[in-house]
Amino acid sequence: MAIREYGTFDGLGLAALVARKEVSPSELLEEAISRAEALNPRLNAIVFKAYDLAREAAKTAPRDGLFAGVPTLLKDMRAGATGMPTRSGSRLMPPAIADHDSVLVASFRKAGMVPFGKTNVPEFGILPTTESRLYGAAHNPWSLAHSTGGSSGGSAAAVAARIVPLAHATDGGGSIRIPASCCGLVGLKVSRGRVSQGPDASDSTSGLSVDHVVSRSVRDCAAALDVDSRIDYGDPYFAPPADGSYLEAISRKPKRLRIAASFTRADGTPLHPDVTAALRKTAKLCESLGHIVEEAAPPLNPAELTTAFMTIWADNTAMGVALLAQKLNIEPSTDVVEGLTLSLYEQGMKITAVQHMLAQQLMFRVARTMAAFHETHDTWLCATLGLPPIGLGTIDVDERDVQKAFAPLLGYVPYTAMQNATGQPAINVPLHWNESGLPIGVQFVARNGNEALLLQLAAQLEEAAPWISRTPPL
Repeated sequence: MAIREYGTFDGLGLAALVARKEVSPSELLEEAISRAEALNPRLNAIVFKAYDLAREAAKTAPRDGLFAGVPTLLKDMRAGATGMPTRSGSRLMPPAIADHDSVLVASFRKAGMVPFGKTNVPEFGILPTTESRLYGAAHNPWSLAHSTGGSSGGSAAAVAARIVPLAHATDGGGSIRIPASCCGLVGLKVSRGRVSQGPDASDSTSGLSVDHVVSRSVRDCAAALDVDSRIDYGDPYFAPPADGSYLEAISRKPKRLRIAASFTRADGTPLHPDVTAALRKTAKLCESLGHIVEEAAPPLNPAELTTAFMTIWADNTAMGVALLAQKLNIEPSTDVVEGLTLSLYEQGMKITAVQHMLAQQLMFRVARTMAAFHETHDTWLCATLGLPPIGLGTIDVDERDVQKAFAPLLGYVPYTAMQNATGQPAINVPLHWNESGLPIGVQFVARNGNEALLLQLAAQLEEAAPWISRTPPL
């Protein structure tokens, strides 16, 4: 294989080359490193380089795994990897080097993946854009002046730029799907409890956050779920077990689906015209494939759900900052955390246990509402983002007034946090680009535990309207 063809392959395609001995894991890694060195000065996607560790790992990477010899990157949150730090984008977090792998990273390595660095994130994954005081902004490969989304923005930029075919990502309020939408990728937020966060975490952000990957192809997304969804019996709960392999499932077309479609925000206000156009085109594509699409939405109270979500978000931010500050004997201040983070910490410290439990119980009730909705609708088509990718600098990370800080995001993230509240799976599919060349994703939501249906539908859409050959103008 001519190495210049590296970027045309997805992860499974590269692994097949390794299996046929047309290329070695070490050669793939060197190509990925070369691309990273050439592109990262413009993207700021990679914030920690572990090249020499990866070179040693590539020599012994399993040749019989699904992703044999495939280079990858790990998000600078929760993906503990031997020899690498995890700082969660914060100056408060010391650059301590891990002495063990997380369950997820161990699964990646067993499948043959070769991690060679950590990717950029906003501080503690708080924002839907990747800009922090510690690392600076990550830049969107489709337009360097625009946001990659967040919080898995560095991973998404690296995958979109063809540095790696897939990369680790997490999602606590849309943090897989939002960057996937901004960067033209597949992004699956899995069901709560599907992927273990052990051994160092059990139930991150009170059940809001999950781990998986961003990828260019649906089959990489499905295969990665076969890899990372193994049960860890130390976890507090598990998602319903899969009915066989996700990769095998996408070889079969989905049944004729009844799809609910929402063409506005949950409160009925209009979306950006580019987003509305993307949704309507997707609905027509689904109809052309034989599915039934009808305009409908679940009976939700978005204001009530947002209040509950932000209660959980603020008190988990407070817990994380307080534990770190106590361990380091440091008083939280803008010397060590961003202004917005400090305000969320202060807000969270005032939340009582009763308020926390009431918010969590409300989210559990909404999950039952969604379960009833999916008795009549197999999936729900709605916006991933309410606007095209925002420009860098739109959010002031040092704004101390929380409402003022989040004001520019009103209408930007209309739906994604709902699935984190209910625990449901949801997938961003990169079917559309606007006239400015910016990706506009749409998302499909399914009942809890039904990732297979989402992957089957996404694979069918990918076949009908392929996107993988689209390349950003770098």
